[in-house]
Amino acid sequence: MDTKYIFVTGGVASSLGKGIIAASIGKLLQARGFNITIQKFDPYINIDPGTLNPYEHGECYVTDDGRETDLDLGHYERFTGIRTSAHNNVTTGRIYQNVINKERRGDYLGKTVQVIPHITDEIKRAMLLNGKKYHYDFVITEVGGTVGDIESLPFLEAIRQLKWELGQDAVCIHLTYVPYLAAAGELKTKPTQHSVKELQSLGIQPDIIVLRTEHDLHAGLRKKVANFCNVEPECVVQSLDQPTIYEVPVRMQEEGLDTAILRKMGLPIGETPGLGPWRSFLERRHKATEEVHIGLVGKYDLQDAYKSILESLSQAGTYNDRRVRTHFVNSEKLTDENIADELKGLDGVVICPGFGQRGIEGKIIAARYCRENNIPTLGICLGMQMMVIEFGRTVLGFDDANSVEMNPTTKHNVIDIMEEQKNITNMGGTMRLGG
Repeated sequence: MDTKYIFVTGGVASSLGKGIIAASIGKLLQARGFNITIQKFDPYINIDPGTLNPYEHGECYVTDDGRETDLDLGHYERFTGIRTSAHNNVTTGRIYQNVINKERRGDYLGKTVQVIPHITDEIKRAMLLNGKKYHYDFVITEVGGTVGDIESLPFLEAIRQLKWELGQDAVCIHLTYVPYLAAAGELKTKPTQHSVKELQSLGIQPDIIVLRTEHDLHAGLRKKVANFCNVEPECVVQSLDQPTIYEVPVRMQEEGLDTAILRKMGLPIGETPGLGPWRSFLERRHKATEEVHIGLVGKYDLQDAYKSILESLSQAGTYNDRRVRTHFVNSEKLTDENIADELKGLDGVVICPGFGQRGIEGKIIAARYCRENNIPTLGICLGMQMMVIEFGRTVLGFDDANSVEMNPTTKHNVIDIMEEQKNITNMGGTMRLGG
């Protein structure tokens, strides 16, 4: 069959979980035997998130081919087992860079280069690339930000055009939020109505609406959303808060999200997949009672900064029938005097990655304490460097062991050589990463 395209947009507020919904759709379609991939289009002008502070955008997820990408690609891989690549995360910055490079080469033959059609054509090319190159059954495209953001407009215009060009081979899923006003004791659909109206004003009629909510939405409320937003009642799906993100695919299957997608695309529904291994994983997760306490020694007091580490520990606990409790330990505040108290009661420690001088001496103190007290310890990236430095200083007697900046003369000589070899072109993207 021809590749089918699913576009996931968001409204009302950010951080509603578009990435989890996109990953869940991918999982449910995989369970039906389809070959899928998921991609994220981010509207910021950075070429990639490699130069972004984790407080700005959470962790930087590295793909097998070495691309620094959005953390949602980690969710895609964990939910579906697919391998993402450089083609699965595209930013406004990369789109504009590609267009400007083409303009400098003369590819546009003297035309005036404009947002429409040149930027939107480049976005469309990138959106279709995975499908054309690898012939997936489904390509799921998540667009970052919310409807109404100025920076998202070219992406939404590209989706509008593709919806017309692809016909029944494309559906748009819009994720919004239904707030609960405690004082009035009411759930409010007006923000959703306005969000859909905004999307419609851009020429996009959503095929399916997913409503994020903390409270169960009764049938009358869903019917109201369907009436006001021009969507079939069975295409209004609720996404209720869950104990863990891994519950979401099961809930979405119960809500009929995958069947709504197939019906919209004119595909046979078939039998509902049992999701046996996934349900077994969830059951094992729920039954685990014995706790394991793991300390995360780092400088970013933000869970999204260490998202993949947290999810890896959580899954490792499940497969060992343990419930993992993680405890953030701020490496900037660690001293020889307080280290015993800060790491008290921990079964293991992860010394986290990061960049810059801030907090590294605390990581070295933690590494020494863990080594001398036989606490199981894992160092990742900079964390592993700090473990090596600690061993060098304390055991081998190299008092000045460190991870140091090269002196300016040496550094510039190295950069000159690398530029000649075309291995480095800018500040970002200079590390050897990936598989």
